[in-house]
Amino acid sequence: MKRPALPEAFLKAPIAHRGFHNLAAGIPENSLASFQAAIDAGYGIELDVQATKDADAMVFHDYDMRRLTGTAGPIQMCDLSEAKARTLLGNDEPIPTFSEMLDFVAGRVPLLIEIKDQHGAMGPVDGRLERAVAEALKGYDGDVALMSFNPHSVAVLAEAAPDIPRGITTENWQGEDEQLIPAARRAELVNIEDYDRVGACFISHQAADLDRPRVAELKTAGAHVLCWTIRSAEQEAEARKVAQNVTFEGYVPG
Repeated sequence: MKRPALPEAFLKAPIAHRGFHNLAAGIPENSLASFQAAIDAGYGIELDVQATKDADAMVFHDYDMRRLTGTAGPIQMCDLSEAKARTLLGNDEPIPTFSEMLDFVAGRVPLLIEIKDQHGAMGPVDGRLERAVAEALKGYDGDVALMSFNPHSVAVLAEAAPDIPRGITTENWQGEDEQLIPAARRAELVNIEDYDRVGACFISHQAADLDRPRVAELKTAGAHVLCWTIRSAEQEAEARKVAQNVTFEGYVPG
């Protein structure tokens, strides 16, 4: 399987988690305002992609829209017009579509794009969201990398966008929500067993778990190691002992 290389741009400037957001300043996460703030500061951008019920790709993190829009309901149950009618708390900006975000950023900084798991158990996916993202990226002129916590999603990306570098978002899989995933699947995920199968070239790993031997093993074998989510200069210094770049929020990297 073809394994495209991660562009060097992803190993230079720090990557702003969900954009360079600051809700108190009227800049909500995953908003065009947060992406402009990252561009102005010279940071890369990490962002999340969810699907509407018709598999339209939207830039949005949560499964439920209450925290970010003030109105409850899964974004997956909305059609495109309903999703776009929801405005973000903080600046009343509409939830951006993936294509709108691409047109806005227009290659000015690197984009680290996380495809959110749409099925809840890190199992097989129907591929509609992944293919929508791949279609939107055709002809995009800029540094892009794709990733997901769900390796099945990354496998679809390998087929739909074989020339775009891809990785797996990884962690220790010990959180409360993670316990809903079958134990056998969590064991596979924690050992990052799908890395070669999906043709990944990087991982974005939980910062608190960077001392995991499997992370060192993959790095020695040539994998690039990014990490999430760094919230202080002290955490950044510690993470960079292993990680080649950081995804950050809530402070200004040095």
